Amino acid sequence: MPVPLYQAKAEFFRTLGHPARIRVLELLQDGPRPVRELLAEMDIEPSSLSQQLAVLRRTNLVTATREGNTVVYELSTPDVAELLRAARRILTEMITDQEVLLAELRGGGQAVPTP
Repeated sequence: MPVPLYQAKAEFFRTLGHPARIRVLELLQDGPRPVRELLAEMDIEPSSLSQQLAVLRRTNLVTATREGNTVVYELSTPDVAELLRAARRILTEMITDQEVLLAELRGGGQAVPTP
């Protein structure tokens, strides 16, 4: 029996539910990167990075190619970068809304116009 779409989406978003995986995807938005560069940019042990890259590979969010002794990772599709940009826009809106609410609370309940 096929998996319902909502369940497949939930699994997809669970894959994105680890900060190290999100950071890897963010770093790969600028193009392919070897593992050593990813390690240099992240505060993570090599074994942990390897595990997180394996999860991203299994779910086809990234692809890996070997160039000599170096493994280079890249996003499997530009849609992954677009998803990260959409998440940034949503978070920006959420934070902006929270700032407005906080300003209203501090102002005794009076609405504060947004710029």
